[in-house]
Amino acid sequence: MNFEHPQKTLDLIEKVDQFMNKHLFPNEQKVYEFHQNNPWKNYPEMENWKKLAKAEGLWNLFLPKGYGDLSPGLTNLEYAPLAEKMGRLAFASEVFNCSAPDTGNMETLAKYGTDAQKEKWLKPLMNGEIRSAFLMTEPAVASSDATNIETSIVKDGDHYVINGRKWWSSGAMNPHCKIYILMGKTDFTVQKHQQQSMILVPANTPGVKILRAMQVFGSVDSPEGHAEIELKNVRVPVENILLGEGRGFEIAQGRLGPGRIHHCMRLIGASQRALDLMCKRANQRTAFGRNLIKFSSIRQEIAKSECEIQQARLLTFSAADKIDQFGAKEATNLIAMIKITAPKMACDVIDRAIQIHGGMGVSQDTPLAAFYVYARCIRLADGPDEVHMFQLGRNLAKKHEIQR
Repeated sequence: MNFEHPQKTLDLIEKVDQFMNKHLFPNEQKVYEFHQNNPWKNYPEMENWKKLAKAEGLWNLFLPKGYGDLSPGLTNLEYAPLAEKMGRLAFASEVFNCSAPDTGNMETLAKYGTDAQKEKWLKPLMNGEIRSAFLMTEPAVASSDATNIETSIVKDGDHYVINGRKWWSSGAMNPHCKIYILMGKTDFTVQKHQQQSMILVPANTPGVKILRAMQVFGSVDSPEGHAEIELKNVRVPVENILLGEGRGFEIAQGRLGPGRIHHCMRLIGASQRALDLMCKRANQRTAFGRNLIKFSSIRQEIAKSECEIQQARLLTFSAADKIDQFGAKEATNLIAMIKITAPKMACDVIDRAIQIHGGMGVSQDTPLAAFYVYARCIRLADGPDEVHMFQLGRNLAKKHEIQR
């Protein structure tokens, strides 16, 4: 494994850095204040930043080069440090059209969609004209076990009729969200991993009702938000099914590997910025007659944080490299490892930074509180820690299974 980035990646890292320093970081506080007062509106300058990012070739960087003309030509490993850079600022990924859940939805459509589905939905998503949401989790069942999902997708002539309730539908509150990818069951009688299907549901379809915006630690996470959605006799054409009936689990596994790389690298970026802020604060702040950095306990917190960030970074690079070489299925264990490790690391590092900042750390005057909320949520999103540890432990123990 060679984790020295090629020159094209180094050039892109520098360009992303320069773009963020010039256009985004100077407006961080303004964006935060705007969304406090305008929760479901896009910041006025956002579309202009997107145009600038497109013009500079910093657009759709996430899609691996295996997707041909749709891709900018990067591997998952080459994109990883760019995702880390974007993770330093909460809204940066959207500027480059690299934010969840759109990235996962675009890759799903690119990999499994028909030509007609790509033309109607993938093209405007990749152009940044619309946004999307992914509807999987349900309030009535433990959705960490996707076989529990109860939303029904029933064929009726040349339509499917959908009934169910979803929540934590990330992105659904965004004013530009026009399409959902929904997971439900087309057949409740077959083998449990063949019951699920994925289907495209336009957001304005009759019978789709947003019940409420879910709060995350008291915040509505504007402007994307997380919706609870009722689907009552929602009719969509049969051609909206993805890949075919009973292929939902197959699609889910195909979309989640790279998505977890993206989440983990963004968290590493947030953690790195938290550490930078921690070091700056420790050098500037005085208590009991000394700068904080003079205290051994503070130095230890900084040292531990750097070690943990670097461990998570290299582990995530390793997972990305294995996906590139052998595919997500062969990288299953490494993907589980990073999903267990990176969010927990981020929570720990960001918490130390908050502690060193004192009251300021939990206020709106730094990004630390928002970073912590994001990191804590990712310990649940795309599967909670316990599910990944259960599966990883099972897979590792199989190597030493006693034959009876």
